[in-house]
This record gives sequence, structure tokens and C-alpha cells, in this order.
Amino acid sequence: MMNNEENELAKNMEVCSTMEGFVAQAVEKTLLDPDDCWQPTDFLPDLTLPDALEQIKSLRERSDCIPDTVISSLVGNMITEEALPSYQTYFNLMLNEDRELTSTNGWVRWSRAWTAEENRHGDLLNKYLYLTGRCDMKEVEQTIHRLIYNGFNPNTNLDPYQAIVYTSFQERATKISHVNTGKLADKAGDNTLSRICKTIAGDEARHENAYKSFMSRIFEIDPNGALKSFEHMMRKQIVMPAILMAEGARNPNIFNDFSAITQKIGVYTTWDYANIIDHLVSLWKIESLTGLKDGASRAQDYLCTLAARYKRIAERMKVPDEINLSWLSKNHKLAF
Repeated sequence: MMNNEENELAKNMEVCSTMEGFVAQAVEKTLLDPDDCWQPTDFLPDLTLPDALEQIKSLRERSDCIPDTVISSLVGNMITEEALPSYQTYFNLMLNEDRELTSTNGWVRWSRAWTAEENRHGDLLNKYLYLTGRCDMKEVEQTIHRLIYNGFNPNTNLDPYQAIVYTSFQERATKISHVNTGKLADKAGDNTLSRICKTIAGDEARHENAYKSFMSRIFEIDPNGALKSFEHMMRKQIVMPAILMAEGARNPNIFNDFSAITQKIGVYTTWDYANIIDHLVSLWKIESLTGLKDGASRAQDYLCTLAARYKRIAERMKVPDEINLSWLSKNHKLAF
């Protein structure tokens, strides 16, 4: 006999199962055919051309003006993107009922197509950073290896509603991070990196809108369950996908140092966290939901005041000291 929590999870899974057609439509409307997508080579030197070395030299000259803090932040963003195998595995375990990875089920198709698009992000940033010569790529590669080795745990307790809240939040956070990095690249004079970051942010915006639409549909079908799952997810806080990059590593503080840098240079801050909460609470009309029961009213009260709490925390945040991560090259000099 199932307990209340098991009953709740079973009900949430059933609701998501009824949305299979809705999600399948999102694959067609939101995601792109591989032949129509941009690819990393569109932004990188073409090594098949006679002037390939000149193209690389130009890239290195532009990137040489970018501050170390921005490079470190970009590396952290890239490492997060490179952990995609873990994210696809997680979603397949969560929403793939038939366990067949080539299934035509809408959720399975979404998982494949979404991660296929996301895969280009890490690929592009990795190659760009490699060509700049600004990074100790072995240290970077070891961090990527460690993160995938450690796996991925967003603390959703196998609740599909919480998983969709998480991805709605995280896709928006990633978009913000790439947009702000692009602005810093513009300021430093690297228009190519700026274009890379803005293009990736555009993908993240499409994915964010899809996940938010999934959760909007869940709120229409099951407002009480959706509200409680939203509350449960936010009480635990949204952990960043790359949080396990330091687990078992030589530098156990590497994720905290990366987060401190993004806070310091304004790539992703506590203010951003608070504003995303504000956005989702407004989007899903949390304050105006009525007829609530089974503890959902308490969840409503909590969520409607949560952004203000984080804004007060943001006001008290101290700017972190300068931090240098092992990802940076100690021997960098402009070549050619």
C-alpha cells in the first residue's frame, strides 16, 4: 500500500503522462532540426582554409583583452554545459516510462532533442577556450571528467513537477549568465565571444520558454500539486547543475570559488536568483490562485514572499575577494 508521498508522486507522473502530446508539439515548435541549427564551426576559425593560422591569431588577439575573471566564469559555464550526459540520463530516468531511448514518446523525443541542442554549447565554448590559450585545458578537462563522474542530483526527489520547476529556473539562470558574459566580452572588445554568448543565450531562452509552458500546463491541470512541488523545490533552493564538480577533487572549493567570481563580476548573482523567483511566481500567477487545499495555501504564502527575502539577502552580500582558479593558464602569452 502506497503512502501519501508515493500517491502524490504517482499522481504527478500520471499528469505528466497525459501531457505527452503537448510536449511532442513543443519538440516541433520550439526545437530545431539538426540541419537547420547553427554549429560550433560557424563561430570558429576554419582550419581547412589557407589563412587558418591568421584566423587563430586574430581570435587570440581579441581574447587576450578579456579579464581573467571573465575567462574563469566562461570556463565554469562551459563545464556546466559539458555535463549534458548526466542531464539526459536524469530526464530519461524521470519521465521515460518505456525506458526506450529511441522511443517516439513526446517526453523522450524532447529529452533527446533538447540535449542535442544543448550539446553544441559546451562544444563551442570548449573549442573557443582551447584556441585562446588562456586556460590550463588539462585542469579544465579534469573538472569536466569529475563532474560527469560524480553525476547530477537536482534534489527533486523523483518528482516530475519539481524537475520541471528546476529546469524552468535553471534555463533562465543559464540564459542570464550567458547574456551577462556576452556584455563583458563586448566591453573587452571581443565581438566574436559576445556573439557566441548571445547565440547560446538565444537557445536557452527557447528552452526556458518550453519548460515554463510545461509547468503552466501542470498548473492548469493540478494547481494544488503544482504549487506544493514549486514550494518544495524552492525550500531546498535551486542547486546549480555543476555543484558536484568539486566532489572528490584536489580543490574542494572550486565550485564555491567559481560562484564567487560570477557574483563578483555580475554574471550571475543573488539578485538574479531573486528576480527569477519573482518572474516565475508572476508567470504562473501564484498570488491569484484560488480554491486551494491540502497545504497549498501555505505554499502560496511562502512563494509570494520568497523573492523579497532573497533581495534582502542580496542587499547584505559582500563583494568576494579576488579569486584565481586553477583553470587559468599560468604560461599564457600571445603567440604568433
